[in-house]
Amino acid sequence: MKVKKGDQVKIILGKDRGREGKVKRVLPKENKVVVEGINIAKKHVKPRGEDQKGGIIKVERPLHASKVMVICPSCGQSTRVGYQVDKKGEKYRICRKCETVLSNK
Repeated sequence: MKVKKGDQVKIILGKDRGREGKVKRVLPKENKVVVEGINIAKKHVKPRGEDQKGGIIKVERPLHASKVMVICPSCGQSTRVGYQVDKKGEKYRICRKCETVLSNK
């Protein structure tokens, strides 16, 4: 996957289109990501034991990875992610707009 944990992303489709957030978790087998404060759903929880209360809680649900674009930290634009291999054989993620290195693979 081209999106990694800790990336700043912009939502490009769905009810949260245009909003930005940080990736909390990546689910590569399902091709989904969980973004902080995005795609909030309400979940009904039963009380478990005497110390826990029941009620309705808000939970961040996973989004499909195709609905997000990585925001480049240097140019500040949402961009596609490319890969580049240096002479030592190390692979880097790069911004397609400004060609700067985003992070190691």
